[in-house]
Amino acid sequence: MKKIALILSGCGHRDGAEVTEAVSLLIALHQHGAQVSCFAPNLNFETIDHITGERTGQQRNILTEAARIARGKVQDLKELKTKDFDGLAFSGGLGVTHHLSDWNLLGSECKIHPHVALVIKEFHQQSKPIGAVCIAPVLIAKVLGAEGVELTVGSNSKTAQEIAKTGSQHVECPVNDYVTDRVAKVITTPAYMLEAQPHEVFKGISGLAKELVEMA
Repeated sequence: MKKIALILSGCGHRDGAEVTEAVSLLIALHQHGAQVSCFAPNLNFETIDHITGERTGQQRNILTEAARIARGKVQDLKELKTKDFDGLAFSGGLGVTHHLSDWNLLGSECKIHPHVALVIKEFHQQSKPIGAVCIAPVLIAKVLGAEGVELTVGSNSKTAQEIAKTGSQHVECPVNDYVTDRVAKVITTPAYMLEAQPHEVFKGISGLAKELVEMA
C-alpha cells in the first residue's frame, strides 16, 4: 500500500483548506489504494466569516482546524518525514496563499512556509510524486519553477501570469481533468479555481489521485 502525505491549511476555503477538495482527495486516494496521513502547520491565524467574507477578529489554530477534516488524525507539519512516504498531496483553499505562503500579497515574489518548501524539495529530489489541487500548484511553481515544471490552475490568466514569472509553465485545463509533468512527477488539477459543481471537482481530483498513486 502506497503512503501519501496530505498537507492541509486549516478548514474552510476562505481561510484554510477547501473542504470539498480535501475530502475528495481523502476519498479518491483511498479508493486508489493509498494510505493517507494528514499534516498541517501549528500556527494561529485570524478567521474569516464564510458568509460575509469579513475578518472576525477571532484567532484559531491551523492544526486544530485541519483536525475537523481529518477526524482528529492530523500531525504537526514539522513531523512530516519524506522517507516515510511515497507521495505528497496538497489541498486547495486560501489557506495555501495565506498560511502556507504569502502568495496572496506578493504573487510570484512570495515566500513559502519553510517546512512546506522543504518537503516539496525533498519529495522532488527523491523522485517521489507531488499532487496539488486548485491554488496549491503555486507552491510547486515557486519552489520548483527553475526547472520549468508544467502545472495548471485552470484558466485563471492572472495567476497563470504569476506562475510564468517563477519559470514554471502553465497549461490550461478543465475542472474534470488534470495535468501531469512526467519528468518532474507533478500532477495538478484546477478544482474550484473554475466555476464547477462538486462532482466535476471530484472527477478531476480522482484522476489526479489515481495518477499520484500509480507514480508512487
